[in-house]
Amino acid sequence: MESTKNREEHPTSSPSETGPDALEHAAQQLQQSTQARAAQLFQQAYRAQLQGNFADAIRLYRSSIQVYPTAESYTFLGWTYSFLGRYEEAIAECKNAIATDPDFGNPYNDIGSYLIQLGKWDEAIPWLEQATMAKRYEPRHFPHVNLGRVYWAKGDLLKAAREFGKAVEIAPHYLPARRALAALSALLN
Repeated sequence: MESTKNREEHPTSSPSETGPDALEHAAQQLQQSTQARAAQLFQQAYRAQLQGNFADAIRLYRSSIQVYPTAESYTFLGWTYSFLGRYEEAIAECKNAIATDPDFGNPYNDIGSYLIQLGKWDEAIPWLEQATMAKRYEPRHFPHVNLGRVYWAKGDLLKAAREFGKAVEIAPHYLPARRALAALSALLN
C-alpha cells in the first residue's frame, strides 16, 4: 500500500494540471524527436541513393516523408526516380515538394530538368524560370544552365547565351556553363 508521503514525493498529474506551457513543451519535444527521426531516415536514404541502391533509397525517403514530410525529402525521392527513368513520378514528387514549401527552388529546377529529358522543352521553361526566382535555392546557376540548354535546343542562341552568361556570373568556375557560353559566342560572331 502506498503511503501518503510517497504520493506527495511522486505526484501524478494530468495534462490539465500541468498547464499549457508544459503541453506546449511536450509538443515541441515530440516534434523535435519526429524531425530528428525523419532526418535520420533521409540521411540513410541519401546514402543508399549514392550507393546506387535505389529501391532502398525510395523506401527510406518514403519512410522519412511519413514521419515528417519536407520539401527536401520529396525532391530527393523525385531525384531517385529520375535515376530510374521514372520522370513522371519524379515530377509528381517535386510537385509534392512545392506544395510543402513553395520557397524551395530545387524542385522547380528538377521538374524543368525532367521535362527536358522527356523532350518537353517549352513546358520546362516556366518551371526553370520559377527556380531562378526561388527564395531558397542552391546551386543558383543550375536553372540558368538548363534554360540555356532549352533555348539552344530551340535555336534561340541569343537567349541561350544570355542564360549561360547568367550562370557564369553566379558560378564563374562552373565549366559546363563557361564552355557552352564560349561555344555560343563563337557561333554568334
